[in-house]
Amino acid sequence: MRKIIDFHAHIFNPKIAHLAIANLEQHYGMPWECKGTFTDMKEEMDKSGFYKAVIFSTPTKPTQVTINNDFLFDLRDERFIVFGSVHPDFDDVAYEIQRVKNHGLRGFKFHPDFQRFNIDDDKALYMYEQIGEDYPIVLHVGDKNLDFSNPIRLSRVLEIFPNHKFIAAHMGGYSVWDADAKSLVGKNVWFDTSSTMWEVSPQKMVDMIRTHGADKVLFGSDYPAVSLMAEADRIEALDLTEEEKDMIFYKNAEKLLELE
Repeated sequence: MRKIIDFHAHIFNPKIAHLAIANLEQHYGMPWECKGTFTDMKEEMDKSGFYKAVIFSTPTKPTQVTINNDFLFDLRDERFIVFGSVHPDFDDVAYEIQRVKNHGLRGFKFHPDFQRFNIDDDKALYMYEQIGEDYPIVLHVGDKNLDFSNPIRLSRVLEIFPNHKFIAAHMGGYSVWDADAKSLVGKNVWFDTSSTMWEVSPQKMVDMIRTHGADKVLFGSDYPAVSLMAEADRIEALDLTEEEKDMIFYKNAEKLLELE
């Protein structure tokens, strides 16, 4: 079996997981396949045999930041690499970012559309500055219905922070690729494959990967939207070389997370 590191998986507090899933299903107009809990994710990992997974939970409001990160601090499993988060309107962003680092979390995840901030806002730039160059930052990017996460905004951020480790989810903007996402191609940013192939054809996915470079693409399932193996099978079926698939499934992630 191929070695796989999932770079994009959401985990929710079990007390609100069912509500979170319901809201996401309503927002995207499609059913989500899994439960979104730590226990369910572990079962998915057991079934799939995935090597490791990057997991995160993003607070949509400033009042949720502390309790959200406290929940993440308690997650323990050697297969999971946990990313924290903060909200740009939180009272003390610098303090919370340092608290995430002190608890050993390995990176940060933001969802500008749900958190309601522009990727290139001054408050967002302050967050990235406080995070620094050593921690990967995953950003939801490229919803055609909202401008918060427009890839062009991220391209501006990359000019300001050329050495930061930014990951543009959904191939840098699955729904705005032809219009805007190509502004990210060739820049120092990684793409992840999560929730892209329901929108684009297999051939277009291959073209997107090769346009940006397979050495800067990370596999992401977007659990709990889909089961882990279902999404891995979609990437496995693409007309890519074995070396390209190895880079996407685990080699790039190992390098980025310094797991080698």
